[in-house]
Amino acid sequence: MIKLVDVTKRYDDTIVVDRLNLQIDPGEIVGLIGHNGAGKSTTLKMIAGLLEPSSGQVQVMGHDMQKENIKVKQRIGYLPEESSLYDAMTVRQYLLFFSELYQMPRRKARQRIDQLLDSLELADKNKRSTPHSGSADKLTGEFSKGMKRKTAIARTLLHDPDLLILDEPNSGLDPLTSFFIINYLKTLRREGKTIILSAHNLFHVETICDRVGIIKNGKLLIFDNMDVIRSRLGKREYQILFHTDQKLDYERLNGNYVFRTGEVNVIARTLETISANGWTLMDLSMRESALEEIYVKLMTDL
Repeated sequence: MIKLVDVTKRYDDTIVVDRLNLQIDPGEIVGLIGHNGAGKSTTLKMIAGLLEPSSGQVQVMGHDMQKENIKVKQRIGYLPEESSLYDAMTVRQYLLFFSELYQMPRRKARQRIDQLLDSLELADKNKRSTPHSGSADKLTGEFSKGMKRKTAIARTLLHDPDLLILDEPNSGLDPLTSFFIINYLKTLRREGKTIILSAHNLFHVETICDRVGIIKNGKLLIFDNMDVIRSRLGKREYQILFHTDQKLDYERLNGNYVFRTGEVNVIARTLETISANGWTLMDLSMRESALEEIYVKLMTDL
């Protein structure tokens, strides 16, 4: 679906993306994370055909984006981080306008718009679904930021693209709207869409993405699934919670004792000690490093 080979992007003497190699398979959701200015948005724009690399090759759906991007752009939906709407238009007018730019037949466009308004909860379900009812016929300038973002996503999906390129789809949104959009992206994956996104909310990235790429100063530090990233860069911590009336040199938690370690053999010995002394085992749990912990460690160690 997507293949980047030694892709570099520079502006004068500044290297923004540095010899990036990346391959994304059809039907994946891939997340790119990194600090502001790391090169995430530039990478997404090169994949979308909006920027040309200074060197290297960007292939999308088997086409070289420097030579054949017109053929591919019709199958791409691109959502920039800042997506201005036409405030004097209603949502329906706005989407119909873009359907004409995509040269969609009017009947097909109206059907597609109704479908998107419903799935993105932009239509008022308490009213009859007519061309002039509900939230879809309010001016976009009257919308909240969350509703505007949903409208921008609807525009991105209007022509039913195979590949979605989303730059910070949840930027600045309230938790409920963010949760809705994340679940909506899962629905799109089940429909066979390939999605590549950038995001600062690492919990969302960890929740939804099949693979994650971490970028620093234009370089791709790691690109893999979370299990591999955790095994290479994270840690696993076991916690035992137990109770005894004896005074012990352990951390206390709500009247119980807590013991933590990353070593399985130490856990086994501790459990034997608890059993031998007749103490009460309350809980045994395991916690793995979250993506946020791994990211912070990686950024500060290098």
